Amino acid sequence: MIPLMVASFYLKGDLSNWVSFAIFTLAGITDFFDGFVARKFNQMSKLGAFMDPIADKLLIATALMMMVAYGRIEGYSVIAAIVILCREFAVSGLREFLADLKVSIPVTYLAKWKTTLQIFALGFLLVGSAAPDWIPAVIIGDYCLWAAAILTLYTGYDYLKSGLKHM
Repeated sequence: MIPLMVASFYLKGDLSNWVSFAIFTLAGITDFFDGFVARKFNQMSKLGAFMDPIADKLLIATALMMMVAYGRIEGYSVIAAIVILCREFAVSGLREFLADLKVSIPVTYLAKWKTTLQIFALGFLLVGSAAPDWIPAVIIGDYCLWAAAILTLYTGYDYLKSGLKHM
């Protein structure tokens, strides 16, 4: 899905916005059902558990980077995008380090809210100016992106604090 989403940014006009949004949404829906089905039928694997968060982070990172590159995220909101990207990679590195020590840091409830806000923000920002006039998609997306960035800082600090105990 990631190469398709990147390619969608090269389409002309509003089509680019709607296709990138559709691909992002489809990727999210299939990711949700993949995990749901794996848990429901006890078909989880070590490879799946390893790859799923990587795929999620790559999708988020790709959406953020492409929107910054194409001006769908601009101005001070670029800072929020950078905060989110840095935290995602820092926490991934921390989890990798702690996995070698056989230490697991569970996902917090607040981190799930952060992810939900990120997804809403990215959805609104992907549609962006192609949204109907009565939906201020860019404004909603920017506010959600900043809220996600603030939660990102807090949850990132929380994870780091937990991880430092094992270093």
